[in-house]
Amino acid sequence: MVTLEDAHATLERHWRVQSRKVEVSLDEAAGLALAEDVVSKLDVPPFDRAVFDGYAVHAADTFGAGEESPVELVRVGSVRAGQWPKFRVGRRQCTEIATGAPIPRGANAVVMLEHAITSAKVVQVFRAVAPAENIAERGSEIKRGTRVLRAGEVITPQVLGTLAAIGRKRVKGYAPPKVAVISSGAELVGAGSPLKRGKIYDVNGPAICQAVELCGGEPCYLGIARDEPRSIATLVKRGLAAHDVVVLSGGSSAGVGDIAPVVIDRMGKPGVLVHGLAMKPGKPAFVAVVRGKPVFGLPGYPVSALMVFDQLVAPYLRRLSGLPQAERAKVRVKLMAKILSTRGRRELVPVRLVRKGREGYAEPLFKGSGAITALALADGYIDVPLEREIVEENSIVEVILFGGGAVG
Repeated sequence: MVTLEDAHATLERHWRVQSRKVEVSLDEAAGLALAEDVVSKLDVPPFDRAVFDGYAVHAADTFGAGEESPVELVRVGSVRAGQWPKFRVGRRQCTEIATGAPIPRGANAVVMLEHAITSAKVVQVFRAVAPAENIAERGSEIKRGTRVLRAGEVITPQVLGTLAAIGRKRVKGYAPPKVAVISSGAELVGAGSPLKRGKIYDVNGPAICQAVELCGGEPCYLGIARDEPRSIATLVKRGLAAHDVVVLSGGSSAGVGDIAPVVIDRMGKPGVLVHGLAMKPGKPAFVAVVRGKPVFGLPGYPVSALMVFDQLVAPYLRRLSGLPQAERAKVRVKLMAKILSTRGRRELVPVRLVRKGREGYAEPLFKGSGAITALALADGYIDVPLEREIVEENSIVEVILFGGGAVG
């Protein structure tokens, strides 16, 4: 067995993590990470515009206006959003203006509609305005030539809106890595199939596909391989032919039917690089490189599979996707029950946060690596290091909260 860090180092000696850049339209860009800094080629807004419905005025003409002493201005014309005013507002004049409409020449402020009364061609102003009041000036949001977005930012609806505001039709992003997902096990059947005696539904397939998406990848579920060499080899070859990464769960431990590492090692050099992690859950995991592409073998038990995916596979998918590595918050609380660990093996213990009186506690979820509910109920996990054998009850522990990663 090797440590997680040694597994990463070994893999990277045989596989170059290289992301691909693509240019896409804004319609296709959502969820991608930007592969370039974005610099605006125009001012936003591109002209001085009204923030409210009202009257465009010369601010000095309103000085001294009040409820008891309104200022009278002559109304000339009107400006609607989308129109370009061709006239000029002179002194002691005003023009009706709609929200978002360009400010005509001669005006330098807007009196809100509720602060004026109009009759015929005269507008009475009951509140003075300062120069530039109620106006969004040209370039007040974004100035031409400024960097508005950095490479690596995820294209969220807000980012997409910014790109649209500066007139971008296309943008360069990182292509989502294509990930083939395979489940292995004679006992597995797909969701919706009749559940015969001795069979269970495949949990890992759909769960890992979702985890791939959370890391910016594009999953392709190839189905369930039987516990025999030809079936495993066929699906892995299909995955290698059309995808960047292959993730296989099941068939990697020391059982009679666990033949995946042997089969994959024979498929091409360098083959299996690591088989066995000094980590619980996750001991039977393996890593291979075949035809220049990585193959990750995860344990069959759901908790093990997802935790190993999070620690071993997710960092690479995020790098390929151009996404930042997951950042998780941490809290320090008391441990509700003793944890016994094995020296020489790092252990990740799912826990639920509970409160007793005024104190917070971490409750270990000792449900076994086969119980998917251990993760469904967990708020985070405790990382017990290699050299630690016992974490005593009521000791202060650091809980790494789920969120921003492959398992939540």
